[in-house]
Amino acid sequence: MFVDEARIHVAAGGGGNGCLAFRREKFIPRGGPSGGDGGNGGSVYLESTAHLNTLLKFRFNKEFRARRAGHGEGSNRHGKDSEDMVIQVPLGTVVYDGATGDRLFDFDTEGKRFLVAKGGRGGRGNARFATSTNQAPRRADPGTPGEERDLRLELKLLADVGLVGFPNVGKSTLISRLSAARPRIADYPFTTLEPCLGVVPVDEEDSFVMADIPGLIAGAHEGKGLGDRFLKHVERTRLLLHLIDVAESTGRDPIEDYSVIMTELESFSPAVAGKPTLMVASRVDAAGDSNRLFALREFCRERKQRLYEISSVTGEGLEELKRAAWARLQEIPRQSLPEDPASET
Repeated sequence: MFVDEARIHVAAGGGGNGCLAFRREKFIPRGGPSGGDGGNGGSVYLESTAHLNTLLKFRFNKEFRARRAGHGEGSNRHGKDSEDMVIQVPLGTVVYDGATGDRLFDFDTEGKRFLVAKGGRGGRGNARFATSTNQAPRRADPGTPGEERDLRLELKLLADVGLVGFPNVGKSTLISRLSAARPRIADYPFTTLEPCLGVVPVDEEDSFVMADIPGLIAGAHEGKGLGDRFLKHVERTRLLLHLIDVAESTGRDPIEDYSVIMTELESFSPAVAGKPTLMVASRVDAAGDSNRLFALREFCRERKQRLYEISSVTGEGLEELKRAAWARLQEIPRQSLPEDPASET
């Protein structure tokens, strides 16, 4: 099951109390204060890993508490420090403060670690307060409590190329032909109910990651169809492949299809709509004698934009499209990921 949003509560461990004690041994009168300090409580960290691709584990386990530290003891014995808690999250997770909605951290690379709740500090034992004028202090500090906070986790897939288009335009079939991904493929709308990632090999050393996004319809940015739930997953892609179905059986206008999808992307985020895009005519094997493909060719020619004609069933044009996508990616620099106002509401 693909889960891309979760709310959790984290609590760091409290510090141990300082000890109030005096040294009492035979033949050693007035041994003095010997109370040790309390240990430091464990902190809570989030750490990104490529071995997870969903927030499913947070669906039922929503509370994470680090252990409290040990208290100080007599004979100047220091309380045991508590171990830190490290919670692994999928690569691409964005962390928000659950109370204020502030964006706290973005795990855009593997192995990053972020402190979300600091452990409490151990209290001082009475041995710490001994002075020349106060040789028998009867003061010991309690440990401070650890931080607690509510967090909202949002997963945004990290992919180089994103596939966008109406339902049933051949996105799932395309990614299954170019990569080892095996999404559900069927002849009905919204076959893809969750994003799917696939690694597309270019040669023995080079490859790129492609994301199949569930199909969009008019009003998607307002929640129609699958809505904008998955639109956020194309925000991180560097290149979009806009698939337009030219099969004779669809009966739709390919130019209108293009306009509808671009309107939805623009309404969701102008930055997404402005991403580099390759136009792809899908299912050309089923175009027949209709003028859909011809109209799309003319449309792209007027815009001085190349049209890639493919058939994922026969394999026509797939190698050319793959090479073109790879070449285009080489021209697009990897930049720091921008803030997305759409997800901060």
